[in-house]
Amino acid sequence: MAEPDIRKGMPAVKLPREEFEKRYRSRFVDPAFRPLQRELDAIVAAAWDAYSHSRKAPHTRKAGPGFADPEYEISVDWLAAREAILEAQRRHDDAAAQPRMLIINGSARSEHTCPGEMSKSWRLAKIAEPVLAGMGFAVDILDLSRLTSEYGRQIHPCKSCVSTAMPLCHWPCSCYPNHSLGQTDDWMNEIYPLWVAAHGILIVAPVNWYHAPTALKAMMDRLVCADGGNPDPTSTHGKHADQAKALELKGWPYPRHLARRHFGLVVHGDSAGAETLRRSLSDWLTDMALISAGRTGEADGYVGYMEPYATSHQALDEDREFQEETINVARALGNAVKLARAGKLENPAEGLAEPKPK
Repeated sequence: MAEPDIRKGMPAVKLPREEFEKRYRSRFVDPAFRPLQRELDAIVAAAWDAYSHSRKAPHTRKAGPGFADPEYEISVDWLAAREAILEAQRRHDDAAAQPRMLIINGSARSEHTCPGEMSKSWRLAKIAEPVLAGMGFAVDILDLSRLTSEYGRQIHPCKSCVSTAMPLCHWPCSCYPNHSLGQTDDWMNEIYPLWVAAHGILIVAPVNWYHAPTALKAMMDRLVCADGGNPDPTSTHGKHADQAKALELKGWPYPRHLARRHFGLVVHGDSAGAETLRRSLSDWLTDMALISAGRTGEADGYVGYMEPYATSHQALDEDREFQEETINVARALGNAVKLARAGKLENPAEGLAEPKPK
């Protein structure tokens, strides 16, 4: 096997101060900020200092016991995210605790911003919620439309650290926050624990141009660290590609941090692509070692097929069959989780070693 090397050669992205300041000040064009120019000057100067010195994580402490390098100065932001995940895992593993379900609204539509109307995915998610609650589950709802409608909600893009080396992709993600680039307020640090705590996940989503909506796809990409990610950033001393490559080539176990949770899917469209997206979501989840709730636990279909968009909500009102399919998905998922927790539904892949883990 060839020795690992690190390929470079992309165009430089460092901004001169003039351009940096222009972009930074563009956030404050509202006339309300005009009396605050002296304060803004000081803030811009501080932001430039952080940017020019690449202070990604301004607050760190020694990692301490339990890490490969206890002396490594690690981000306190990452440590807080890790602790939230560990606490969620403890809740998940508590046999005496009420089992949890996570329902995800994968649509970006919201009545609280453009277009000024709720999504059909939200309605279908709310149809499923009382079914699962009535089966005795604690239900969390993750509404991804908040990315478009709520101030400060962001899911930053995945930087594809995996493609350099799997150990460079940390669990949870350590790429964010990056304070020097203004890449803060990353919602994923709240989303990871929701997935970890859940015994079952139900995703309800529309088709956008044959694919997952932007908000859903952003979350999917950032969950790559749950599938083989490195839980110890000190083993690569942060983002050192050479150390990560060497660690992977020694043999990497690809830990499946969300394995053995069950999932259900409801995918709807208006003319094309629903089955394709449902299959893609199912493949993604099973690749992460989650377990399908079965044929009844995955539904795809069309609401108001080839009809005007303006009447699509009325079409859902009338489509009792698709509503009932959604209810059945929730029932199948709830049954799968109950049977698994009772030891009556075993994973046929349990204990099998993957010949090509990745």
